[in-house]
Amino acid sequence: MADLAFPPDFVWGTATSSYQVEGGWNEDGKGASIWDTFTHTPGKIANDENGDVAVDHYHRWKEDIRLMAELGLKAYRFSTSWPRILPEGYGKVNKKGLDFYDRLVDNLLAHGIEPYVCLYHWELPQALQDKGGWPERKTVDYFADYAAVLAKRLADRVEIWFTHNEPFIAATSGYFAGEHAPGIRNPLAAFKAGHHLLLSHGLAAAAIRAHAKKAVKIGITLNLNPVHAATDSKKDREAARRFDIILNRSFLDPLLKGTSPLEEIPFARRLVSQIIRPGDLEIIHTLDILGVNYYTRAVIRHDPKFPVIAASEVHPAGNEYSGMWEIYPQGIHELLLRIWNDYHPKAELMVTENGVPVPDGLDADGRVRDERRIRYIKSHLEQVRLAIKDGVPVKGYFVWSLMDNFEWALGYEQRFGLIYVDFKTQKRIVKDSGWWYTRVIRGEGGL
Repeated sequence: MADLAFPPDFVWGTATSSYQVEGGWNEDGKGASIWDTFTHTPGKIANDENGDVAVDHYHRWKEDIRLMAELGLKAYRFSTSWPRILPEGYGKVNKKGLDFYDRLVDNLLAHGIEPYVCLYHWELPQALQDKGGWPERKTVDYFADYAAVLAKRLADRVEIWFTHNEPFIAATSGYFAGEHAPGIRNPLAAFKAGHHLLLSHGLAAAAIRAHAKKAVKIGITLNLNPVHAATDSKKDREAARRFDIILNRSFLDPLLKGTSPLEEIPFARRLVSQIIRPGDLEIIHTLDILGVNYYTRAVIRHDPKFPVIAASEVHPAGNEYSGMWEIYPQGIHELLLRIWNDYHPKAELMVTENGVPVPDGLDADGRVRDERRIRYIKSHLEQVRLAIKDGVPVKGYFVWSLMDNFEWALGYEQRFGLIYVDFKTQKRIVKDSGWWYTRVIRGEGGL
């Protein structure tokens, strides 16, 4: 495998999101987010848990950066909390909130870690949801203003910006399935939200560039899955095609081609002219970096009971599964090749999330032997190297996640971190996978 070595300038990092790690939910002038409201509603989250404290990164960020430095990380992708900076979503800036990210960026750079800032990891200010949230087009303008606030403060030091993390999840889980904040179940609202999230990417990109004091690169991260039909029947193949349009192409096509595939779905075809206005796709079609978040594949069957696309997922028997999905390493190779061959993107490609939940625990000697996570990351990195060998210029890889944290509707049941966190004491312990990743970064083996 020596011929599959990673390029010398390959970026090695990890990622987190603000609501999942920060805590400090109502401190120093921060406004309420939709996740504050959602998690405080009984029955919405496993064990009625919430992110009020999470892993207390808001207070323990210096310790966390020291651990990143010990691990040898070259980059850290984190999200900023919109309501921490603009409590109402627009208008008056909360100086203490902005100062927090200012200090975070300076400390990362002091430790030789490149900050990759993501503006939105699902933390919409509740005040804007009260005005309609992402289904309302006005939210797009508020987001661009928020991007300008961050750029004015940080773009003299931050070169890499991501506007959104996984807009598909924000739209569908939040406004279609109702499993995530704000907990709405409305197909039309979900389609509007998905388009407005993409449109806000384009406007935010322009706002960042307008206020940047140096050259910047602006990207977006998408959760993407290879889509396979459950059987070779025509109905299953057509269902898989529809699912692929919604999950993958409805975001890739606007960003990389400036087109929309929604007219290929009968239900969505009626909505396109109502939602997508002239000029929108030109605004969306701007991208310097495409972040690929990969965890698994989607196996799809025809399902007339499922609304809109008449398709639903199945889970093939006999394969390996984590606590959340099928483990399918070859899918990341398939996905990267598909993006490169179908779109020939000018944007740089990075794997911005990849990881697995493992039921970690401390052994008697205080060590976390998460061998299954090491196997997962290793097998996926091997597939990324194969993609590079096959001509896909992948620029970096980020493990999800830096540390165990709040896993949305699943609360604290699923652990993804390279660093173990005792949620009662907030003590941090680097797992075996963390030290293994350090050896990979240093080129000392592991693969």
